[in-house]
Amino acid sequence: MIQSRQIQSRNPWTRVAPNRAVIAPSLLAADFARLGQQIDQALAAGVEVLHVDVMDGHFVPNLSMGPGVVKSVRRYTDAPLDVHLMVTDPACYLERFAEAGADTITFHVEATDRPRELIARLRELGLGAGMVLKPATPAESLAELVGELDMVLVMTVEPGYGGQEFMSDMLDKIARLRSMLRPEQRLQVDGGINPDTARLCRQAGADVFVAGTDIFGSDDIAAAVARLREGAAP
Repeated sequence: MIQSRQIQSRNPWTRVAPNRAVIAPSLLAADFARLGQQIDQALAAGVEVLHVDVMDGHFVPNLSMGPGVVKSVRRYTDAPLDVHLMVTDPACYLERFAEAGADTITFHVEATDRPRELIARLRELGLGAGMVLKPATPAESLAELVGELDMVLVMTVEPGYGGQEFMSDMLDKIARLRSMLRPEQRLQVDGGINPDTARLCRQAGADVFVAGTDIFGSDDIAAAVARLREGAAP
């Protein structure tokens, strides 16, 4: 068990001005043979947070990165690491990813029946705490928890695979959640995010934009980040 990081919190969401658009490229879409190079290009373009999608093959039908990858990325960069747990039992992984170097962890409301315990443990570890909703999960499922979080993540595709088409019917959910959040709480969107869909999400109230293919699938990462930032501008 790792020691608490409560005194020296690494929670990145407390260091970003409210309502400022944050671009968070998803490493799932990166070329892992050139991961360090692509991270450098994204950070040089002004990216503030790196998003890490963790899939266990059970909660979603795919496998992806584990604590070892996060540990390697942490050794490579000091940039904040935003870990999105798409796993059946997130409680088993909080300390492992905290120890690997995560700065903030989001877990699915659908994956646990004791969310307050997980939020409390993330606080003890000094990490940002967020919760995620699948497309079919209503905003109201977080009504009793939303005040305890740093961030809410709305999946705008079905979780599990990159490169899917944006689900425009999630815009109403984004707007509903924004009405439930305080100004300093972040509202993240993930799935099919590009300059056009980022603009729609921004208008609905989102302020953190996860994009994978649109950034790391581009021949010019800096230009892709700039286009996305323009789309996500207030």
